[in-house]
Amino acid sequence: MKNISNTLKIKSYLKSTAIILGLGMAVSCSGFLEEDVISQIGNEYLSTPKGLNDGVNAAYSTFRNWYGTERGHNFTIFGTDTYTNGADGSWKFMNTYTNQFDSRNGHAREVWDELYRGINTCNAVIERAVSVTGVSQDIVNQRIAEAKFIRAHHYFILVQLFGPVDLQLSETKVPTKEVSRAPISEIYASIIQDLQEAIPNLEAAKRSSNYGRATRAAAEHLLGRVYITRATTDAGSTADYAAAEPLLKNVIDNYGFTLLPDFADVYKFGNEMNDEVIWSVQYTYDPLTNAGGNNSHLYFLMEYDIQPGMQRDTENGRPWKRYRPTDYTLNVIFGDRINDSRYDKSFKHVYLSNRPGTYNSTFDPTKSTLTFASGDTTIYVPGYEMPLDEQASKPYQVLTPSRYTEKLFPTLNKHLDPGRSDRTQPAGGRDYIVMRLADTYLLLAEAQLMQGKVSEAAETINVVRRRAAFPGKEAEMEINSAEMTFEFLTEERARELIGEQTRWLDLKRWGILVERVKAYNPQGAPNIQDYHVLRPIPQNQIDRAEGGASSFPQNPGY
Repeated sequence: MKNISNTLKIKSYLKSTAIILGLGMAVSCSGFLEEDVISQIGNEYLSTPKGLNDGVNAAYSTFRNWYGTERGHNFTIFGTDTYTNGADGSWKFMNTYTNQFDSRNGHAREVWDELYRGINTCNAVIERAVSVTGVSQDIVNQRIAEAKFIRAHHYFILVQLFGPVDLQLSETKVPTKEVSRAPISEIYASIIQDLQEAIPNLEAAKRSSNYGRATRAAAEHLLGRVYITRATTDAGSTADYAAAEPLLKNVIDNYGFTLLPDFADVYKFGNEMNDEVIWSVQYTYDPLTNAGGNNSHLYFLMEYDIQPGMQRDTENGRPWKRYRPTDYTLNVIFGDRINDSRYDKSFKHVYLSNRPGTYNSTFDPTKSTLTFASGDTTIYVPGYEMPLDEQASKPYQVLTPSRYTEKLFPTLNKHLDPGRSDRTQPAGGRDYIVMRLADTYLLLAEAQLMQGKVSEAAETINVVRRRAAFPGKEAEMEINSAEMTFEFLTEERARELIGEQTRWLDLKRWGILVERVKAYNPQGAPNIQDYHVLRPIPQNQIDRAEGGASSFPQNPGY
């Protein structure tokens, strides 16, 4: 695990006289991105060597608006086939697609504003870098490449969520109302150009010498995904799948990344910087420098903390009960639990008593009272309907599928964060893994399948499946060409990437969001309509545009 003192630290806003650039950072000798306090700077600060560095690092901070936040999860986890709403939270309408999900949506406004803040910071860095002296041209080129990577990423998120958006590729130095919605084709062309220009000048090592910076591998992975996504739009074609394939192969073959032998180790606490991670967003446990923190640990947890023998602790997490796996997830996606270890290793099954005593049973009808010593099993979540006589023989409560509710359901363990300072702290400090090698393999399999290279796609996906196998079950996990179907691909991505901020974007890319929600998400099914494949443009953006809705129209349906 990273030393806390060497992690990314947010201390102050870096400001120019024209725009808020973001959070000022410098690079520490430890090799991790670290921030310094910067204040009272002039408009020419970005044209200095330190200003160039701080400007790029300021842009990095805007990733924290999306990854590991409630807004980022609500946009990607809610309203899909794999997760529906739990008991708590005020954003359930993003899962149920009711008319509360409109242009006044606070998450939409925050994502929009913060991503554009990052984009404008990148624009400023790119334009002003040409006048920087006192630093090597290689460093200047690398910082420009990082800014182009960030700008491409942010536009990629925006175009997937909102469709045509304002395409700004130069620094906005004074407020302006002159905005318009550029065609999707122009936005994707800009994203691709940025990444193509960035790749040669980014670090070619598996990990940046300043961990957290974008690398060549990260840009190639992102560009591969961009091509695969553009292929499904009116701006793309099947040629995009062919363009993605060599990029993804290069990430797999030429940087030294490897799939960890044990799937459980990918998200093991303290192992965030492992050989499968291509790129991650940095967080820290310092409350003074972590902003809102990585909050992923809050959302996928059941209400364990009021059950007999239990109280809230840092190991089991603070259960906000936002996201509950659908029956489709539990019964279809993770239907094979004999050969495939990913259900067993993705969900929590046992709770140990941290509040000893004698209690009345709360959800298990096979027993009336229970007595626990410290460390005894209090709750077992087997994932199947254990016979009642077997349940009755257990000295603890057994939570079976027939008793799942919006408060009691299998807890995803990928994001648990026992490193928090106390049990109430919502701001987690774990890095958020954005790109990992298993996803690269799955994207490559998709590119191959869509080109008709079915046997190659099966071989590619089998690499991921063999790693996911229980020991000795590797052969049983392999599929043949006849089994390598589009449906299988959609399920395999869910099995591997459950809870990793990809599902809504995947379903939207494949053009099956509406049908999947109607089929597998009972809470979202009654209200979702075709127009929900785009999110509402924030009303404040429309209001501040010259000409209002006539020049910057809302997406249909909102």
